[in-house]
Amino acid sequence: MRGMEFVLVVPRARLFDDRYPHGFEPFRPGDRERLLERVSEHGFFVERRQAERDPMLKQVIPYALLDRGDDVFLMRRLPRGGEARLHGKLSVGVGGHVNPVDGAADALDALDAGLRREVLEEVEVDGGWEASPVGLINDDATPVGAVHFGLVYRVRVEGEVRVREKDALEGSFSPRTEVLARLARERDRFETWSALLLDRLDEAVPARPGEIRAGASSGTP
Repeated sequence: MRGMEFVLVVPRARLFDDRYPHGFEPFRPGDRERLLERVSEHGFFVERRQAERDPMLKQVIPYALLDRGDDVFLMRRLPRGGEARLHGKLSVGVGGHVNPVDGAADALDALDAGLRREVLEEVEVDGGWEASPVGLINDDATPVGAVHFGLVYRVRVEGEVRVREKDALEGSFSPRTEVLARLARERDRFETWSALLLDRLDEAVPARPGEIRAGASSGTP
């Protein structure tokens, strides 16, 4: 029997004010601080099976988009991967649940640690990388989306990136223009959160390539 998994959640009523956002929304001045304050004040860990059945709880998912210059890292789930419904799906997001192993004492520390763990578990990054929260993503249109909430990070990398689970995933950098053109042609092939994020990619990752400080340490600021 598999052991119980505990995940970081925030009560829906504490996370949102008078409306439920849909899709990706970039942070405006002050948004990031307010959101992180709510996660820190109201976040707690609960058994995952309970959280999956309770839409009044939002499981907080750090969701990272990796970019290098004007390219973004695009992945495809292979038939040998886990869930059959995801086979062949395209994604620009690396992410997953935050668990007590990431640091149960403080929700924000756990969130940062969870992001680092997920990135390093899923991909190998040559050189330094820097991450910063750029917005949120929410989709209550499906049962799965109704119990999850994404904190979107932009992860700027310097060198090559390779997927670790080569039997389950393949991935490489692609020009953002090609990724957006592919979304327009094959939207149903993209995972929902990835499609919603790409709809507003210019607001998450400015189109003009930014310089990355050499030797940047891994992790969030």
